[in-house]
Amino acid sequence: MEAGTDQSARLAPHYSNFGVSHRLLLSGHSHQAWPDVAMEGIAEAFDDAAQQVDEKWNRAFVKAERLRNGFRVFLGEPDAEIALAPNTHELVLRFLSCLDLRARPRLITSDGEFHTLRRQLARLAEEGLDVVRLPAAPADTLAERMADALDDRTSAVLVSAVLFETSRIVPGLDFLAEECRLRGVELLVDAYHALGPVPFSTAGIPNAWVVGGGYKYLQLGEGNCFMRLPRHADTFRPVITGWYAEFAELADHHDGLVGYPLGSARFAGSTYDPTSHYRGARVFDFFAEHGLTPDLLRKVALHQVGLLASLFDQIGAPDDMITRDRAPGENFGGFLSLRTPHAQRLQAQLTERGVLTDARGDYLRFGPAPYLSDRQLEAAMDVLARLVT
Repeated sequence: MEAGTDQSARLAPHYSNFGVSHRLLLSGHSHQAWPDVAMEGIAEAFDDAAQQVDEKWNRAFVKAERLRNGFRVFLGEPDAEIALAPNTHELVLRFLSCLDLRARPRLITSDGEFHTLRRQLARLAEEGLDVVRLPAAPADTLAERMADALDDRTSAVLVSAVLFETSRIVPGLDFLAEECRLRGVELLVDAYHALGPVPFSTAGIPNAWVVGGGYKYLQLGEGNCFMRLPRHADTFRPVITGWYAEFAELADHHDGLVGYPLGSARFAGSTYDPTSHYRGARVFDFFAEHGLTPDLLRKVALHQVGLLASLFDQIGAPDDMITRDRAPGENFGGFLSLRTPHAQRLQAQLTERGVLTDARGDYLRFGPAPYLSDRQLEAAMDVLARLVT
């Protein structure tokens, strides 16, 4: 399958409900279209509930395991221990609740983290935790600067693999993981903007906790998030814990200390809507059927983001109006980020003209997807050109 228009022609018919062939959906870094087969997963969830009623959970847990296997492919770790939750915030909270923040009250992060981390860590800082925010830029040195900031009061480092505003890949996470291990510090990596458009493997960060989900590039929709557990996770007892963590022992008496199972169930939550897992499992099957592998998705991202960048450069807009980071393409994730003081206005004007993008602060973000053609990307940039020249 080709990385450009040929592959989009093969894929677009499978997304007819989202109308991807006649819409300029450049919001793929936030919410990609779902393939039509996602409806099969939703219908199957309803049928299982209708037929099995409260006995549906055995079937739902099979879908949950299919979801884990799909994430394992994109983590490059076939035997990864993976806890699931409707969103990464739940998982981050369980992770934080494991830490001895009385003895080691220092958390290191960057000022370029997504709102899940930004808001929660800011609130914890208001309650007296020592939250250190290092500048995310330059991304090339972020991991090294975080390692230099470690001390004996540090409980954890929390950082993204790809920065959500700038699309910059953060290199050196393997180095940071080793430095954290040597200092007894936990490392949590937010891989949400990596999985799919960026090669990502847990092989070099075996001691890291990795969170992410399928709402964006993996087309799984809401409710499908995960936390990959490092091997030493069984030594932790999360304070924020749900009763699904003892699902297998519900008939037992529960006197004394709260018990925890081994493996991913240790970080389980409580009752959830399994429809999202049925939908996600069917979409992962679709990915496998159509060869949407990590390698292919990286090729598609490099081609599409590279094309968008080239088309933007041809506009010739003044840098004080709108500009971009001109580092080599391999340094970026799955979207083009343009910096402009007019980001909010331009985003609104693009929407009025049928080009769906989004804006974060001073960054206007264009997110392509494998089902979009080169012609559609060119049409979107033509609209932007008319707005900035």
